[in-house]
Amino acid sequence: MKLYPEICQEHHTFIALRRHLHQHPELGFEEQATAALVAERLRSYGVDEVHTGVGKTGVVGVIQGRPGNQSIGLRADMDCLGMTEENNFAHASCHVGKMHGCGHDGHTAILLATAQYLCAQRNFSGQVVLIFQPAEEGLGGAKAMLDDGLFERFPCKRMYALHNFPRIPQGHIHLCPGPMMASSDNFHIRIVAQGGHGAMPHLANDPVVIAANLILALQTIVSRNIDPIQPAVVSCTMVHTGEATNVIPDAATLQGTLRAFSADNRELIKTRIATLATNLAAGFGAQAEVSFNLGNKVGYPPLVNDAEASRIALQAAREVVGAENVKDQVAPVPGSEDFSYIAEAVPSCYVLLGNDRDHDSPHNKVFLHHPRYDFNDAIIPVGASYFAKLVELELGRVR
Repeated sequence: MKLYPEICQEHHTFIALRRHLHQHPELGFEEQATAALVAERLRSYGVDEVHTGVGKTGVVGVIQGRPGNQSIGLRADMDCLGMTEENNFAHASCHVGKMHGCGHDGHTAILLATAQYLCAQRNFSGQVVLIFQPAEEGLGGAKAMLDDGLFERFPCKRMYALHNFPRIPQGHIHLCPGPMMASSDNFHIRIVAQGGHGAMPHLANDPVVIAANLILALQTIVSRNIDPIQPAVVSCTMVHTGEATNVIPDAATLQGTLRAFSADNRELIKTRIATLATNLAAGFGAQAEVSFNLGNKVGYPPLVNDAEASRIALQAAREVVGAENVKDQVAPVPGSEDFSYIAEAVPSCYVLLGNDRDHDSPHNKVFLHHPRYDFNDAIIPVGASYFAKLVELELGRVR
């Protein structure tokens, strides 16, 4: 690996920072202390412009290089998950029900380490826009920043982001041009029928039976509507109905998730869910009420990597971690990411950065969103060196 010595020399500083963030997690759109810390650090490094409150709690920093008209962006997410941590190390979460179980603490530390290096070196022409995004975990913080005029205020030719990933060797980088991560939408179906006595079902219209039929029918959407070589998922994950064993309820509720790797398939699946639910319920003499992404949840489009941005990202990855440690045609990930909104707006590339530790580490047995997950601090200089290399490739190293 060819990591930047200046970044490696500050590794201990950003380990401490990352662990502080891990110890003090904040949920989406509540990242007040995190955003304040990020803004303070950016100013201390000499970042030319620091803007807070973008997309509610987002932070944007702008670093000016030598004279130039081009600008690229680097993004990190800041929010935690609403779960209770089960680790007992010194930097475990101080807040019950809040935990950095996805490594956003590490992503923030990586981008801050990048900022410090870029401010010290200024070995590029143009501008680098550092985007510290709130509320990635299901609340659409990227969309909130876009709605707040992110790229009108801070235009970028291309955008880049990374995500730590267990099951990939430490410091390796994986990517693929085209679809990289799936769309994500939640569905909510309420079947309204007629309750009655459990011993006399002929005098009722049982929503439980209708729900059971609908669960099976939903499984035909992918198998009979989507091209077999295009991955998609419809999973019914929640069923709520009834209060007593001898009572047929008036209603049943189904909830679940749908995933697709193209906008067309995403819309097709949503249409088929609504059509199947409505018509199947009607066939049983009942009604179905269908909704998507209820409450404060936000659906995410597929994350599609731009071909040219992927080419540049691949070159940067190979130069930093070595070609033997890079895979550029990996299978798309069925999880979702709201960087997809940014990738819809600006040509972008999103990569996975290997997070695995030594084979005997207990953390290798857990995955993202697990109560015993912890970010691997060893990859902080890898991620920061990768980001720095992207800047030099995009904006030209000044010698």
